[in-house]
Amino acid sequence: MSSLRLFISHSYDPWFNLAVEDTIFRQMPTDQRVLFLWRNDNTVVIGRAQNPWKECNTGKMQADGIKLARRSSGGGTVFHDLGNTCFTFMAGKPEYNKEISTQIIVDSLRTLGLDVHASGRNDLVLKTADGDKKISGSAYKETLDRGFHHGTILLDANLNKLAEYLNPDPKKLQAKGITSVRSRVTNLKEYRPDINHDMICQVVTQAFFNHYGAETQAEIISPEQLPDLPGFKEIFAKQSSWEWNFGNAPAFSHILEERFSWGGVDFHFDVEQGVISRCEMFTDSLNPAPIREFASLLSNQRYSPETIQFVTREVSTRYPEFATELLEMSEWLIQSIK
Repeated sequence: MSSLRLFISHSYDPWFNLAVEDTIFRQMPTDQRVLFLWRNDNTVVIGRAQNPWKECNTGKMQADGIKLARRSSGGGTVFHDLGNTCFTFMAGKPEYNKEISTQIIVDSLRTLGLDVHASGRNDLVLKTADGDKKISGSAYKETLDRGFHHGTILLDANLNKLAEYLNPDPKKLQAKGITSVRSRVTNLKEYRPDINHDMICQVVTQAFFNHYGAETQAEIISPEQLPDLPGFKEIFAKQSSWEWNFGNAPAFSHILEERFSWGGVDFHFDVEQGVISRCEMFTDSLNPAPIREFASLLSNQRYSPETIQFVTREVSTRYPEFATELLEMSEWLIQSIK
């Protein structure tokens, strides 16, 4: 029996694909070498230690139906659509070696006449007449007995969306954690017009087989066609949860100020694991009581538009004469924290 396994996902759901990746990684025997090829549609993927409120325009993502997915590896924030192929290599230790998997990707792209080479810690760049341009980024995860290397290959991605969703609105937000570094990127389709996902899957698979001198049948994965992956449902539930994607953000502080016709308000938020650990409010309103209660009820709640809406309804029932002002304030807050 071959020690190689090849998985190809027909799902475009990032939560599904990342859960499949995590499940395979946890269960694989350490003598196996695994290649997993997949794609996500309209997704912002953040690193394990990143803050979505700092990295992304979360309000625009929500309005446009863009999913947020936190991966279990480190590194920065990326935008995925169907013009982007994702790969994952897994192996047990001591055989796990990210230089081998990097070389497999380089070799596969060179068979298509693309002058690609590794650059820095985790990028692949294409040599062009205008200089080197990034076409692939990677991230890594290791445990005591195994490791994985996953990354992206830009084929025909919408690079405008990359700028649109990966640039947060200007905010007074002091955040801890890893901040993404933007690079000059390009699509391979600019240099090889016939390139597509199936072609990349074929050449990467062949380079994988060539390196190990063995072959295996591809195992197709989709929500309707799951191989034997014990524990997948639990891992998928975690991967798709608010607690994982937003709640795992590093601690941060957020100061918001606005002036209305009835007075000015300053909110000072401390947020830990996506929950408001402290909310202080300052106002020169002639009727500060409802705003004070509003701030008090926000403590220990999720840092989310839904929380603002819920607290607004609660306080409006107790202070119906201030309902219009509360609604105006809450609409501003919702736009500010998205």
